[in-house]
Amino acid sequence: MITTQSPQIDSADNVLANVRELLPLIKQHSAANERERRVDPVVIEALRDAGAFRLAAPRRHGGLEAGLTSMLELSALIAEADGGTSWVTTLSNIQSWSTCMYPRQTVDEIYADGPDKILCGVVSPGGEARKVDGGYRVTGQWPYASASLHAEWMGGGVWVLDDDGDEEDQAMILLPRTDVQVEDTWHVAGMRASGSNTIVAEDVFVPEHRLISMLPVMSGTYMADHPDSAFYRSAFGPMLVLVLVGPQLGLGRAALDLAVTKAATKTLAYTNIERQAESVAFQLLIADAATKIDTAHLHAYRATADVQRYAEQNVYPDFAARARMRADSAVALRNITSAINTLLDAYGAGSFAEVNAMQRVWRDSNVGARHAVMLPQVSMETYGKALLGQRDHITAII
Repeated sequence: MITTQSPQIDSADNVLANVRELLPLIKQHSAANERERRVDPVVIEALRDAGAFRLAAPRRHGGLEAGLTSMLELSALIAEADGGTSWVTTLSNIQSWSTCMYPRQTVDEIYADGPDKILCGVVSPGGEARKVDGGYRVTGQWPYASASLHAEWMGGGVWVLDDDGDEEDQAMILLPRTDVQVEDTWHVAGMRASGSNTIVAEDVFVPEHRLISMLPVMSGTYMADHPDSAFYRSAFGPMLVLVLVGPQLGLGRAALDLAVTKAATKTLAYTNIERQAESVAFQLLIADAATKIDTAHLHAYRATADVQRYAEQNVYPDFAARARMRADSAVALRNITSAINTLLDAYGAGSFAEVNAMQRVWRDSNVGARHAVMLPQVSMETYGKALLGQRDHITAII
């Protein structure tokens, strides 16, 4: 494990270059990752050595605090080779970012021996916390904890209960792997390698410094705690939503590459066209898909630029700005989904052969695109409310 920075991993650009070199290795393991329903440890350690898990870690512990745009670029790059591996890296990095909202003592505890930690977490409150001397007793279950098979620390949302058992606050906690169980519950059609299992805690003690209220997180008042880091001043809701677009961008690019590469040698079945590339119909489908993928990138990177601009200006974006960022994520997701479906039409029924990577790309993308945090319908309704001046929010993740 790398525990200190080296010249090869001292910037996001270096990390991206390192990971680009790993794409053949990641692709080589992609089918086996899916069968085993976990990313091969060889791949995980190669990514760790490349600096992929330090992108969002704090600088004072050797991390890069690289920014949302770099996080998207990394996730998309890895997804070109394997969606599940990208999802593990993405979810670990966003959990690393959110971990730095905890008190300094907590951050120092987690990164005490270096920045290359793998973390997982679920924001929704799946547990209950009761105050005791020095901290809290916590019991709960958190399903869909991506990266759970590799994580050294786990985050989870909880309801803080008073002495009468009534909810008095919503909070997040951090637990070391030794304090929890990982239940093997992730049996799904796509993103099988993401290890999005259920974290279980039974009456675990959580020190006070490892619980934070969600109120300052959702209201943006946490920004004052990070005068020296624009990255950690980034708006919470847009960060959670937009980071999940990264794997989709890479999956779209992977599908396009598969279709274009095969077109040079694949015939157009039941026609006299010897190569798909010579078919006008095929050319139109490819152009349609490519422009949709471009559209997804344009909207995704516009929103990430907005997130970073507000953070650098030390301004918490208002509801309308945050809602538009969610809308950008919805446009990106819908265009990637549409593009991949178009590429399936172009590629043909062979897309669904088990030996064809196209069907895995399709399944990974469709499962990932339906993550509850970034449902396009919720994003678009939120934006519509903002445009019309309606304040009846349907989600706190804005």
